[in-house]
Amino acid sequence: MRTITDFCTGWRFAKTASVPAALPESWEAVTLPHTGNAVDGQDGGNDYWRGTAMYAKAFARPALEENGCAVLEFLGAAMTAKVWVNGKKLAHHEGGFSTFRVDITDVLAEENLLCVSVDNGENDRVYPQKADFTFYGGLYRGVNLITVSAAHFALLQNGTPGIHAPPKLSEDLHSAEVTVEAWVEGSARNVKFSINGKTQDAAVMDGHAQTVFRLDPVHLWDGVDDPYLYTVLAQLESGDEVSARFGCRTIRMDPGQGFFLNGRSYPLRGAARHQDRAGLGNALTRKEHQEDIEMIKEIGANTVRLAHYQHAQEFYDLCDEAGLIVWAEIPYITQHMPNGRANTLSQMCELITQCYNHPSIVCWGLSNEITASGTADEDLLENHRQLNALCHELDATRPTTMAYVFMLETDSPLIDIADVGSYNLYFGWYIGELSQNDSFFDAYHAKFPNCCFGFSEYGADANPQFQTNTPDKGDYTEQYQCVYHEHLLQCIEQRPYLWATHLWNLFDFAADGRDEGGKNGVNQKGLVTMDRKLKKDAFYLYKAAWADPVRAPFVHI
Repeated sequence: MRTITDFCTGWRFAKTASVPAALPESWEAVTLPHTGNAVDGQDGGNDYWRGTAMYAKAFARPALEENGCAVLEFLGAAMTAKVWVNGKKLAHHEGGFSTFRVDITDVLAEENLLCVSVDNGENDRVYPQKADFTFYGGLYRGVNLITVSAAHFALLQNGTPGIHAPPKLSEDLHSAEVTVEAWVEGSARNVKFSINGKTQDAAVMDGHAQTVFRLDPVHLWDGVDDPYLYTVLAQLESGDEVSARFGCRTIRMDPGQGFFLNGRSYPLRGAARHQDRAGLGNALTRKEHQEDIEMIKEIGANTVRLAHYQHAQEFYDLCDEAGLIVWAEIPYITQHMPNGRANTLSQMCELITQCYNHPSIVCWGLSNEITASGTADEDLLENHRQLNALCHELDATRPTTMAYVFMLETDSPLIDIADVGSYNLYFGWYIGELSQNDSFFDAYHAKFPNCCFGFSEYGADANPQFQTNTPDKGDYTEQYQCVYHEHLLQCIEQRPYLWATHLWNLFDFAADGRDEGGKNGVNQKGLVTMDRKLKKDAFYLYKAAWADPVRAPFVHI
C-alpha cells in the first residue's frame, strides 16, 4: 500500500552550509514552498543573494509494512541539493527544476532529523549560470514522504511516475493503440492495468511490465476545443498503485503550412511564461498556477512556451486540461559550459521521463540563445548532438527544437541539429526597425523553403507608469508596446509557415541584472505586471486578436 504524506510544514531555515545535529529552534520557521530570494531576487543589484542555505525538519518514524520502504520526494530544490537524515548524507542532486527522490528506509530511527542544503551559487557545471532571469534558491515546490510495500512501482528512476502510456493513432484517427508500461521494484508477478474501466494483466519480467490497449473508437485530445484525457491505472497485488493521464493526438510541423493537430491546420499563437511572481519568487502553489493558466486562456492563446526550465507538474497538468500546446525545455541557456555537458543530459533525461505522459507537450527544447556569449564551437555542437540523440532515444514521438538568438548566422551548423527551429527576434526594440522582422522571415523562408522554423520570442518592455502620446522605440511606454505588438501580430498572420509563435512574455518576471525603464531587477516585457494585478494595454490587444468574441465579448479603452 502506498501512502503520501505532505512534508511542507515544520521546517527551519538559515543561510548556512553547516549541517545541524539537532533541530535548530533559533532558525527561521518556514513552510514550503519556500525561497530565500522572494524579495532580493526581484530587487536586483548587490542585495541579490546566491549561496548555500540549509533546511531542517524533525519527524517521527513512519509506519512501514514488513520490508516496506520510505522515500522522500523533492519536487524542486534549487539549484544543487544535498540530503542528510540523522547525520548521514544520502543524496546529491544537480538541477533545480525537476523531481528527485531519496530512499531513507535504512537510516530511520524513532525520531529523525532531515537536513537539506540548497545552493544557487555560481559554478561551472550546473545550468543555468548566465541568463536574463533570477536564479532563485530554496525548496520551492514542496516535499513528500512516500511509504510503499516491499513490492512497489519504481520511485527512484529519475523521479518518474513509474508508468508510461504513449498512444499510436490509426491513419484515419478513429482508433489508437496504447502501449502501457510500468516499472516495478521488489518481487511481483504481474501488473493489472486499466484504462477507463477496461482491464488487462501483464507479467513482470526483470522489473518491467507491458501491455497494449486498443481504443476503438478513440476520443481525441483536440487542443483547446476538446482536451479529452484518458486515465491509466496500474495495480500490484501488494496494494501499490500508480496512475497517469494521457491524451491521444497527432502533431506535424510543415515547413510551408505550419503546425497541424490531428491532421488539420492549427496555427499556434501564444506566449512564453516564467514561473515567478512578485512577493513569492518561484515558491508558487496550485492557486497561482491556475491564475496564470486563466490569463493565458483569456487572451485566446492556444500554446505556451515554458521557459527556460522544467516547470511544476501542476502546470503541465493544467495545460493538459486546458488544451494548450506546450514547448518544454531545459535551462541550457546563454553561455555554454564545457563542464556542464553531463548536467544538460541529466536535466533532459529528467524532463522527458517525468513529463512524457503529458499530451500538451509537443517538443523538447535543447537550448535557448546558447551562442549569446560565444560562438558555436565543436564542444557546443557535440553537446547539442548528444542532447538531440538522447531526446530521440527516450521519446520517439516528439521532435526536438531550439531557440536561436537573433544574431546567430542563418548558415550556422547549430541550426541543422534539432528537428525544427525557432528564432528570438527583437527588431524594433533592441535593434533595427519593426519591418526587419518581416524581411528576416521572408529572406529566411526563401533561402530555406524546406526548413521548419518558428518565432520563439518577440517583445518590448513597458512600465505602466510611463505613458505618452508620441510612442517611440525604447521609451518603455505602454503605447509603444502596443505599437510594437500591433505590427508583430500582422507580421505573424501574414506568414502561416511559422510552426509556432510565442510572444515574450505573458508576465513581467525577475531579472536581477536589469536596471532600466524605471524598475530595478525586473524584465518588463510582460503583458501583465509581475504581481498579476495589472493587465497592460497590449494584453487587451491580443485578447481582441485571438479570443473568441462570442464567448468573451469585451471593450477596453
